[in-house]
Amino acid sequence: MSETSGPYLFDVGVIALAHTETPVRASALSYVRDAITGDIDAIVPYPALFGAHTVLTTYYGHSNTDASRLLENFMDAKRIHWYDEMPDEVVRGGLSRSRDANVNGWDGYYAQVAIDEGVNTVLTIDYDFEQFDAFDTEVILSPDEFSELNRFLGE
Repeated sequence: MSETSGPYLFDVGVIALAHTETPVRASALSYVRDAITGDIDAIVPYPALFGAHTVLTTYYGHSNTDASRLLENFMDAKRIHWYDEMPDEVVRGGLSRSRDANVNGWDGYYAQVAIDEGVNTVLTIDYDFEQFDAFDTEVILSPDEFSELNRFLGE
């Protein structure tokens, strides 16, 4: 666990990585376990589950059935704050952030949710969120772990 504090917003990559059998999943899994047990204050936007499903099936080789089962089980975690809104102002704010920071639309949306929900730290496996000053970004994989993950994925 890092020195940063919650509440934490979980990005797609962290959710997907925690539900794999990769050699570098430990960090992601520790955060997911802490969120499930309520040891950390976690916010997960429902759309992140669809993104994680896509990552699990496209990159990690899970079947649709297995990915759905894993994520449905994750959804049963009652101590996680499940962000289930997509109001116009959040969508517009996300698109604006995407444009201004030159990141993909999903990252802009998650950044806007993080801001609206008072998130202190976004947990992620990429560096795009570091462009936003409204919250801390914790990239959960070291450069060596990224390399190991890329080797595992055959990239």
